[in-house]
Amino acid sequence: MNDLVTQTINLFAAIILMLAFAMISQRRILSLIHLFTLQGVALAGATALVGYATHQPHLYISAGITLVVKVIVIPLLLLRVIARLNVRWDVETLINIPTTMLIGIVLVIFAFNLAQPIAQFSSTIAHGTLGIALACVLLSFMMMITRSKAVPQVIGFLSMENGLFFAATSATYGMPMVIELGIALDVLVGILILGVFMFQIREQFDSLDIRHLEQLKED
Repeated sequence: MNDLVTQTINLFAAIILMLAFAMISQRRILSLIHLFTLQGVALAGATALVGYATHQPHLYISAGITLVVKVIVIPLLLLRVIARLNVRWDVETLINIPTTMLIGIVLVIFAFNLAQPIAQFSSTIAHGTLGIALACVLLSFMMMITRSKAVPQVIGFLSMENGLFFAATSATYGMPMVIELGIALDVLVGILILGVFMFQIREQFDSLDIRHLEQLKED
Protein backbone atom coordinates (compact mmCIF):
# COMPACT_ATOMS: atom_id res chain seq x y z
CA MET A 1 0.00 0.00 0.00
CA ASN A 2 2.80 2.41 0.91
CA ASP A 3 4.52 1.62 -2.38
CA LEU A 4 1.34 2.55 -4.27
CA VAL A 5 1.03 5.81 -2.34
CA THR A 6 4.69 6.63 -2.97
CA GLN A 7 4.31 5.95 -6.68
CA THR A 8 1.20 8.14 -6.79
CA ILE A 9 3.09 10.97 -5.03
CA ASN A 10 5.88 10.61 -7.58
CA LEU A 11 3.26 10.76 -10.33
CA PHE A 12 1.87 14.02 -8.93
CA ALA A 13 5.43 15.34 -8.69
CA ALA A 14 6.05 14.49 -12.34
CA ILE A 15 2.81 16.25 -13.30
CA ILE A 16 3.87 19.36 -11.36
CA LEU A 17 7.21 19.38 -13.21
CA MET A 18 5.58 18.89 -16.62
CA LEU A 19 3.17 21.73 -15.91
CA ALA A 20 6.12 23.95 -14.96
CA PHE A 21 7.72 23.12 -18.32
CA ALA A 22 4.45 23.83 -20.10
CA MET A 23 4.23 27.21 -18.38
CA ILE A 24 7.66 28.40 -19.55
CA SER A 25 6.73 27.53 -23.15
CA GLN A 26 3.21 28.99 -23.08
CA ARG A 27 2.48 32.25 -24.89
CA ARG A 28 -1.14 32.74 -23.83
CA ILE A 29 -1.88 34.27 -20.47
CA LEU A 30 -5.23 32.51 -20.19
CA SER A 31 -3.51 29.14 -20.72
CA LEU A 32 -0.88 30.12 -18.14
CA ILE A 33 -3.62 30.60 -15.55
CA HIS A 34 -5.16 27.24 -16.42
CA LEU A 35 -1.77 25.52 -16.10
CA PHE A 36 -1.19 27.20 -12.75
CA THR A 37 -4.60 25.96 -11.59
CA LEU A 38 -3.76 22.39 -12.62
CA GLN A 39 -0.44 22.69 -10.80
CA GLY A 40 -2.36 23.71 -7.68
CA VAL A 41 -4.59 20.64 -8.02
CA ALA A 42 -1.56 18.35 -8.34
CA LEU A 43 0.13 20.06 -5.38
CA ALA A 44 -2.98 19.63 -3.20
CA GLY A 45 -3.26 15.98 -4.21
CA ALA A 46 0.40 15.27 -3.42
CA THR A 47 0.13 17.02 -0.05
CA ALA A 48 -3.00 15.06 0.89
CA LEU A 49 -1.32 11.77 -0.08
CA VAL A 50 1.77 12.58 2.00
CA GLY A 51 -0.57 13.32 4.92
CA TYR A 52 -2.37 10.01 4.41
CA ALA A 53 0.84 7.98 4.17
CA THR A 54 2.48 9.61 7.19
CA HIS A 55 -0.60 10.16 9.38
CA GLN A 56 0.01 13.90 9.52
CA PRO A 57 -3.47 15.51 9.92
CA HIS A 58 -2.16 19.04 9.41
CA LEU A 59 -1.23 18.15 5.83
CA TYR A 60 -4.91 17.61 5.05
CA ILE A 61 -5.54 21.18 6.15
CA SER A 62 -2.59 22.33 4.06
CA ALA A 63 -4.04 20.51 1.04
CA GLY A 64 -7.40 22.15 1.66
CA ILE A 65 -5.84 25.61 1.91
CA THR A 66 -3.93 24.98 -1.31
CA LEU A 67 -7.10 23.84 -3.06
CA VAL A 68 -9.09 26.90 -1.98
CA VAL A 69 -6.39 29.55 -2.41
CA LYS A 70 -4.46 28.32 -5.47
CA VAL A 71 -7.13 26.46 -7.39
CA ILE A 72 -10.15 28.68 -6.77
CA VAL A 73 -9.41 32.12 -5.30
CA ILE A 74 -6.18 33.17 -7.04
CA PRO A 75 -7.16 31.89 -10.54
CA LEU A 76 -10.47 33.74 -10.26
CA LEU A 77 -8.64 36.93 -9.26
CA LEU A 78 -6.21 36.55 -12.15
CA LEU A 79 -9.01 35.87 -14.63
CA ARG A 80 -10.79 38.99 -13.42
CA VAL A 81 -7.60 41.05 -13.78
CA ILE A 82 -6.88 39.93 -17.35
CA ALA A 83 -10.53 40.46 -18.28
CA ARG A 84 -10.35 44.04 -16.99
CA LEU A 85 -7.01 44.67 -18.69
CA ASN A 86 -7.94 42.77 -21.86
CA VAL A 87 -4.57 40.96 -22.03
CA ARG A 88 -5.69 37.37 -22.31
CA TRP A 89 -3.79 36.57 -25.48
CA ASP A 90 -0.16 36.34 -26.59
CA VAL A 91 2.64 37.35 -24.24
CA GLU A 92 6.15 38.42 -25.21
CA THR A 93 9.25 36.55 -24.10
CA LEU A 94 12.77 37.93 -23.85
CA ILE A 95 14.16 34.57 -25.03
CA ASN A 96 12.63 32.45 -27.80
CA ILE A 97 10.76 29.31 -26.76
CA PRO A 98 13.25 26.65 -28.05
CA THR A 99 16.12 28.34 -26.20
CA THR A 100 13.96 28.66 -23.10
CA MET A 101 13.18 24.93 -23.19
CA LEU A 102 16.88 24.03 -23.56
CA ILE A 103 17.76 26.25 -20.59
CA GLY A 104 14.91 24.60 -18.68
CA ILE A 105 16.35 21.13 -19.32
CA VAL A 106 19.75 22.31 -18.04
CA LEU A 107 18.09 23.72 -14.91
CA VAL A 108 16.28 20.44 -14.25
CA ILE A 109 19.52 18.46 -14.54
CA PHE A 110 21.23 20.94 -12.23
CA ALA A 111 18.37 20.74 -9.71
CA PHE A 112 18.45 16.93 -9.58
CA ASN A 113 22.22 16.85 -9.13
CA LEU A 114 22.01 19.49 -6.40
CA ALA A 115 19.15 17.80 -4.55
CA GLN A 116 20.50 14.23 -4.72
CA PRO A 117 22.99 14.47 -1.81
CA ILE A 118 20.47 16.44 0.26
CA ALA A 119 17.68 13.90 -0.34
CA GLN A 120 19.91 11.09 0.96
CA PHE A 121 19.76 12.62 4.44
CA SER A 122 15.96 12.81 4.37
CA SER A 123 13.90 9.89 5.64
CA THR A 124 10.55 11.19 4.40
CA ILE A 125 8.38 9.13 2.09
CA ALA A 126 8.63 11.81 -0.62
CA HIS A 127 12.36 12.53 -0.35
CA GLY A 128 12.84 11.42 -3.96
CA THR A 129 10.75 14.34 -5.18
CA LEU A 130 13.02 17.01 -3.68
CA GLY A 131 14.86 17.40 -6.99
CA ILE A 132 11.56 17.91 -8.80
CA ALA A 133 10.53 20.57 -6.28
CA LEU A 134 13.82 22.43 -6.74
CA ALA A 135 13.51 22.15 -10.53
CA CYS A 136 10.03 23.70 -10.37
CA VAL A 137 11.41 26.60 -8.34
CA LEU A 138 14.19 27.24 -10.87
CA LEU A 139 11.87 26.94 -13.87
CA SER A 140 9.39 29.36 -12.32
CA PHE A 141 12.17 31.81 -11.51
CA MET A 142 13.35 31.61 -15.11
CA MET A 143 9.81 32.36 -16.30
CA MET A 144 9.78 35.46 -14.11
CA ILE A 145 12.99 36.86 -15.59
CA THR A 146 12.29 35.96 -19.23
CA ARG A 147 8.84 37.57 -19.47
CA SER A 148 8.40 41.27 -20.08
CA LYS A 149 4.72 41.42 -19.13
CA ALA A 150 3.61 41.85 -15.52
CA VAL A 151 0.89 39.16 -15.46
CA PRO A 152 3.14 36.21 -16.51
CA GLN A 153 5.71 37.35 -13.96
CA VAL A 154 3.07 37.23 -11.24
CA ILE A 155 2.10 33.70 -12.32
CA GLY A 156 5.78 32.73 -12.30
CA PHE A 157 6.09 34.02 -8.74
CA LEU A 158 3.05 32.01 -7.66
CA SER A 159 4.38 28.88 -9.38
CA MET A 160 7.73 29.34 -7.62
CA GLU A 161 5.87 29.45 -4.29
CA ASN A 162 4.22 26.16 -5.30
CA GLY A 163 7.67 24.64 -5.78
CA LEU A 164 8.86 25.89 -2.39
CA PHE A 165 5.76 24.50 -0.70
CA PHE A 166 6.24 21.13 -2.42
CA ALA A 167 9.90 21.11 -1.35
CA ALA A 168 8.86 21.69 2.28
CA THR A 169 6.33 18.86 2.05
CA SER A 170 8.86 16.51 0.46
CA ALA A 171 11.67 17.22 2.90
CA THR A 172 9.96 17.85 6.24
CA TYR A 173 6.26 16.93 5.85
CA GLY A 174 5.33 20.58 5.59
CA MET A 175 5.70 23.71 7.67
CA PRO A 176 3.89 24.54 10.93
CA MET A 177 0.24 25.43 10.31
CA VAL A 178 0.63 29.00 11.55
CA ILE A 179 3.38 29.59 8.98
CA GLU A 180 1.33 28.03 6.17
CA LEU A 181 -1.69 30.20 7.01
CA GLY A 182 0.56 33.24 7.12
CA ILE A 183 2.06 32.41 3.73
CA ALA A 184 -1.40 31.88 2.22
CA LEU A 185 -2.48 35.28 3.52
CA ASP A 186 0.72 36.91 2.27
CA VAL A 187 0.18 35.41 -1.19
CA LEU A 188 -3.38 36.75 -1.36
CA VAL A 189 -2.31 40.20 -0.20
CA GLY A 190 0.56 40.11 -2.70
CA ILE A 191 -1.86 39.26 -5.52
CA LEU A 192 -4.09 42.20 -4.58
CA ILE A 193 -1.11 44.57 -4.47
CA LEU A 194 0.24 43.28 -7.78
CA GLY A 195 -3.24 43.67 -9.28
CA VAL A 196 -3.29 47.33 -8.30
CA PHE A 197 0.28 47.65 -9.60
CA MET A 198 -0.70 46.21 -12.98
CA PHE A 199 -3.71 48.54 -13.26
CA GLN A 200 -1.42 51.49 -12.58
CA ILE A 201 1.06 50.38 -15.26
CA ARG A 202 -1.76 49.94 -17.77
CA GLU A 203 -3.28 53.33 -16.94
CA GLN A 204 0.07 55.11 -17.18
CA PHE A 205 1.56 53.45 -20.26
CA ASP A 206 -1.39 51.66 -21.93
CA SER A 207 0.73 48.50 -21.73
CA LEU A 208 1.78 45.88 -19.18
CA ASP A 209 5.37 45.77 -20.39
CA ILE A 210 7.41 46.47 -17.24
CA ARG A 211 10.27 47.84 -19.34
CA HIS A 212 8.25 51.06 -19.47
CA LEU A 213 9.11 51.52 -15.79
CA GLU A 214 12.60 52.54 -16.91
CA GLN A 215 11.02 55.77 -18.13
CA LEU A 216 10.00 56.60 -14.59
CA LYS A 217 13.54 56.09 -13.37
CA GLU A 218 14.89 58.33 -16.11
CA ASP A 219 12.35 61.02 -15.24
